[in-house]
Amino acid sequence: MDKHGILEMTAMRYEADRPQASHPVKIQDLSFRDGHQSLFATRGRTEDLLHVAELMDQVGYYSMEVWGGATFDTMHRYLGEDPWQRIRTLKKYISKTPFSMLLRGQNLVGYQNYADDIVEAFVQRACDNGIDIFRVFDALNDFRNFQTAVKIILKNGKHFQGTICYSLTEQRMGGEIYNTAYYVDKAKQLEEMGANSVCIKDMAGLVAPYDAYNLVKALKAAVKIPVHLHTHFTSGMGDLALFKAIEAGVDIIDTCLGPYAYRTSHPAVEPLVISLLGTNRDTGFDIKLLNKISKEMERDIPKYTQFADNTKYGIIDTDVIIHQTPGGMLSNLVNQLRQMDNLDRLDDVFAEIPKVRKELGQIPLVTPTSQIVGIQAVNNALFDTKDGEYARITEQVKDLCYGLYGKTTLPIDPEVQAKALKGYPRGETPITCRPGDVIEPGLPKVEEETRGLAKDLDDQLTVALYNLTGKKFLKIKYGLEPMPEDMKPTSLEEVKAREELVKKALAGKLVEKSETPAPDKPEGLRQFDIFIGDEYFMVEVAEKGEAPRVVKRAPAPAPVAHTAAPAPAPAPAPKPAAVEAPKTAPVASGEGTPIPSPMPGMFVKYEVQVGDSVQVGQTVLVLEAMKMYNNIPSPVKGTVVATPFSSGDTVAKGDALIVIKAD
Repeated sequence: MDKHGILEMTAMRYEADRPQASHPVKIQDLSFRDGHQSLFATRGRTEDLLHVAELMDQVGYYSMEVWGGATFDTMHRYLGEDPWQRIRTLKKYISKTPFSMLLRGQNLVGYQNYADDIVEAFVQRACDNGIDIFRVFDALNDFRNFQTAVKIILKNGKHFQGTICYSLTEQRMGGEIYNTAYYVDKAKQLEEMGANSVCIKDMAGLVAPYDAYNLVKALKAAVKIPVHLHTHFTSGMGDLALFKAIEAGVDIIDTCLGPYAYRTSHPAVEPLVISLLGTNRDTGFDIKLLNKISKEMERDIPKYTQFADNTKYGIIDTDVIIHQTPGGMLSNLVNQLRQMDNLDRLDDVFAEIPKVRKELGQIPLVTPTSQIVGIQAVNNALFDTKDGEYARITEQVKDLCYGLYGKTTLPIDPEVQAKALKGYPRGETPITCRPGDVIEPGLPKVEEETRGLAKDLDDQLTVALYNLTGKKFLKIKYGLEPMPEDMKPTSLEEVKAREELVKKALAGKLVEKSETPAPDKPEGLRQFDIFIGDEYFMVEVAEKGEAPRVVKRAPAPAPVAHTAAPAPAPAPAPKPAAVEAPKTAPVASGEGTPIPSPMPGMFVKYEVQVGDSVQVGQTVLVLEAMKMYNNIPSPVKGTVVATPFSSGDTVAKGDALIVIKAD
């Protein structure tokens, strides 16, 4: 009873400075990156992370994951923050704990494979800015996509953590594809590549406790480098899986502080710290310090709850065993469907995900393949008129079918591949070589495009990864454009004010304001005091025609202590702030057929110009949604008469994107 795997019971000690255990499990914290990415669509701001940064440095973590993944995209696109600056800022407050980042191999922190020169420059700048540990993965587990990045990591003497994406084809590990032998073979390949440690990256919380135990045992027997387990709580098995992995001898595990844990995020650190007291795997952490940090974190959580998935009350999602959607992808998927007014179609999308995944080669679901499969599943669920139609194929699905992401686990469905590659610009025959070998160098073009805008290599790399949004961000960063209101941080005072409005609305104390614009207020208005029960209104009235007759001049009495409802004739609405607003196409009545946007997103480009003739089904423009490029087809045969949008414009659902006059 005193031994469980390699875990042994020892004398129970509670003090913060208790003697170190003989085989303590090491812990990496994910609160600053994957925690808020999984729960709050990566909206965590640097200013809020700084509230606990120095305390986090005192805990004794093996490392802290602070960068990579979706942070780079979200920071520059939605938060108006420079991603590179976050590393430098956090380093000022966290000096003892190594920094880790999640690097998507040749994808870097984007959603496509980039040219080798961009990969080399990006990884070098990440080293220079302060990243110590690089968790490198490839969504297809195609390690050819590691080669360029790893060369720079090892050259700088940094830690290369070779990562294997955990996936299943059944409800438990096994079967003909994702079995123990598959993962052991991949781990050996990584050790041969020079990995300093190997990580099993379970993006969706799929690993069951006994599978975790057996897998860790097998890996420890097969490789000499440390073994690290990363899992999510999505299915409810995360805590149990970590415990069995600890008993099996795992070297490092990932957790979050309580406020950023559970649901689609990760197991919390606090229960593990208490549970491992009195064992040879005791973390050595001070539970009182962790509690102090958690309470401080709680103060800022209300700023982010608007991004949480509140579609159900339960904190686990057993559907994940079927649809295998990672936490970060799940929160983004819910956000996207909510913006499209199609949240009620979430179950339809979940039903489509395993079908799309199988047809695209039974690939693991992790960024960017989770987005590729996810948005294609959305398109199929919302726009297909028959099963397997693939009426709207994203550019990224086409790239995957061509081989630009690497080798898929199983062959792609030939019929889907043929549909995707019809008219594909690089050719209709897929490649089999390393994707980086066919991608042209990218930095010279970026240097030319950003001349006069980018001030250093970090700026250039931001544009290299995110061309449209990167340029837009740099203009905001250097004061060439104002920061949009929705980029600015939300204060706790604003959160409280919003909560008060909700309370008033529920209590029936708010009256819906008329959307009819008021005319300009004339001079010489009459003022009337109106009392309805215990409510008071001061109403101003203008006479039509002749000049008004003023019957009494007196200041309006002070209102009683009740919330005054808006006056029936409000003052003219103030002019909106000078921020960018989405453009809409002109009303096309009598001129042609407007094509409305099927989803919110960002306008990328037109494939046709005014005056061009188009056929039914021909792609006329490209719209970015959920980080994927969507080709929008023409519903009619005719001539283009209006193209009102510009690259980088924000698009709302229903906006008229283009107008075509039918023949």
